[in-house]
Amino acid sequence: MRNIRKKFKRPRMLWNAAVIEKDKAVLKDFGLRRKKELWRSAAILRDFRQRARELNAEKDEKKEKELITKLVRLGMLKESSTLDDVLGLQLEDLLNRRLQTIVHKRGLAPTLKQSRQMITHGHIEVGGVRTSFPSFLIPVDKEASIKMTTSSAGKFEPKEKPEPKEAPKAEAAA
Repeated sequence: MRNIRKKFKRPRMLWNAAVIEKDKAVLKDFGLRRKKELWRSAAILRDFRQRARELNAEKDEKKEKELITKLVRLGMLKESSTLDDVLGLQLEDLLNRRLQTIVHKRGLAPTLKQSRQMITHGHIEVGGVRTSFPSFLIPVDKEASIKMTTSSAGKFEPKEKPEPKEAPKAEAAA
């Protein structure tokens, strides 16, 4: 039997007004659907930072290089980064690497919500594979291979607005 566990940790003070406002702004800026997605992303970032703290104490060069290489592959750090750069990562750095955000930034969808809808409905493929998870973290080498599926390429073309008809001119009754 599989042991299922949560992939996130809720904040200690859920009803803190400052945290609620900050979370609302992040949800709106990145098109997230619910706070659970935000908490899951925060947990991923927290794990990276915790590994960096442990490696800073251990001084294991091999594991340090592996962690930095992984974050460079994800596009969150530069090649010449150190553990201090890993500790300086912000939540926005991780959220910018989500498939939903990248689809919107590349211009495949006009809004973040529409990019999310296109992904969940199976209209986006990454490296030739259809992906239906908006939270998928995109590596830098696969970023160029994000495109619409061939079957749905024509469905999302911007429709031309018809020219407004001229109002009939009222003829002056003589």
